[in-house]
Amino acid sequence: MEQDSNRLMKEAAGKAAVDSMVKSGMKLGLGTGSTAIYAVRRVGELIEQGILRDICAFATSFQTEIECEKLGIPFYTLNSHQLSGGLDLTIDGADEIDPKNFVIKGGGGALLIEKLTAYASSSFAIVADESKLKEPLGMGFPVPVEVIPEARVQAARALEKLGVAEIILREALRKAGPVITEHGNLILDIRFNSPVDPEEMETELNKIPGVVENGFFTRNSPVVFIAHSNGTIETR
Repeated sequence: MEQDSNRLMKEAAGKAAVDSMVKSGMKLGLGTGSTAIYAVRRVGELIEQGILRDICAFATSFQTEIECEKLGIPFYTLNSHQLSGGLDLTIDGADEIDPKNFVIKGGGGALLIEKLTAYASSSFAIVADESKLKEPLGMGFPVPVEVIPEARVQAARALEKLGVAEIILREALRKAGPVITEHGNLILDIRFNSPVDPEEMETELNKIPGVVENGFFTRNSPVVFIAHSNGTIETR
C-alpha cells in the first residue's frame, strides 16, 4: 500500500508540472528517474492526443531516450540544429529539496547531463513527492561527485579536506565492480559531517582536479511541484 501511495504521488507531481508548464513548440528537457518518468509519459500522452505539437525534446539519459522512443516523443542532441544548445524548459526529479529550492540530484547516475540540461534551460521544474523535502542538504542522501577514473584517489583526498565525513565509490547492482557513467566516469557518493552552503559547495567541489560534476543544483532556481500523501500538489 505504501509503495502504491508513493507511486501515485510521483505520478501526480509529474502530471502537474507538464500540464502547468509545457506548451506546444517547446524545446523541452526531459529528466531521469522514478518521478521524472511520469512527466515524460504525460508529454507522450498529450502528444498522442494532439494537445501538444511540435515538441523538440532532449533526453538526459539512455533510459529517458528509450522511453521517448516508446512514446513517440521526438528527441535530439543539444548540439542539433533543432535545439542549438538551448532549451525552453527542463522537467526533472530530485533526491533532496531544501527550503530555498536547492536540490541534490544524481541518484540515478545521470547528474552530468542533468545539470547541463538544467543550466541550458530558460525555465526549470522539479517534480517530487513529500519525502524529498530535507534540511540541510548533504547529510542524509549522499551527494554524487562524478570523477574521471584516474582521479578517484586524489579526488577522495581533496574531498576529505573539505569536511566530507563519508566517501563511498558507488558500486553497480547485478554487475561486479563500480558504476560506470554513460560518459565512462566513476561516482563518489559523499556525506558531510556538518551543514554546508550548497551554493558554495557546488563551486568548491568542481575545483577539485578530475571532478567532472557534482549533485548540488543551485544556479537555476526551479519551480518545484511537491505531491503530498493527502492528494494535494504544492507548487513553490
